[in-house]
Amino acid sequence: MNLVCLDMEGVLVPEIWIAFAEASGIPELKRTTRDEPDYNKLMQYRLAILKEHGLGLKEIQATIAKIDPLPGAKAFLDELRTLTQVIILSDTFEQFAKPLMEKLGWPTLFCNTLEVAPGGEITGFRMRCAQSKLTTVKALQSIGFETIASGDSYNDLGMIEASKAGFLFKSTDKIRADHPELPAYEEFSDLLAAIKAVLD
Repeated sequence: MNLVCLDMEGVLVPEIWIAFAEASGIPELKRTTRDEPDYNKLMQYRLAILKEHGLGLKEIQATIAKIDPLPGAKAFLDELRTLTQVIILSDTFEQFAKPLMEKLGWPTLFCNTLEVAPGGEITGFRMRCAQSKLTTVKALQSIGFETIASGDSYNDLGMIEASKAGFLFKSTDKIRADHPELPAYEEFSDLLAAIKAVLD
């Protein structure tokens, strides 16, 4: 049985941290997993900037409330879910994702959790498991699923390469150049066609 695993930010919705960087006027927060392969290092960097500026969960959630899915994302997901099972595998956090999942029609999401102080300061984060996307894909394969994966960033490469078929979507020039063996698409119609072609 096939199961499609999709990244969320940069694939289905805009990058949350880029949107918040623009809303808060802090360009340093534009750094994402497209730029930094080490997610732990990236999050520590982000949390230090939030602390320095006295910003917390409430301010980020106010930005997220204004974010809409990328044009065509919901229609793509709706059609894909008529063909096969789909899981969103994201390194985002449950405290960020809920309004975005509502706008996407409540797909299944596996993500992580923020540690938040009573006053709203984000004090840390808990990853669901190490190398969460790759670990999840391998776990799904161990119980009989054949995975098809797509994402845009360094932290998606593990699940893409471990799947029976994997695709880069809306990725960077550098990641595409470093991985010429991976088909790369920019349009939802092309990604949907590629996934349909490998469904049994």
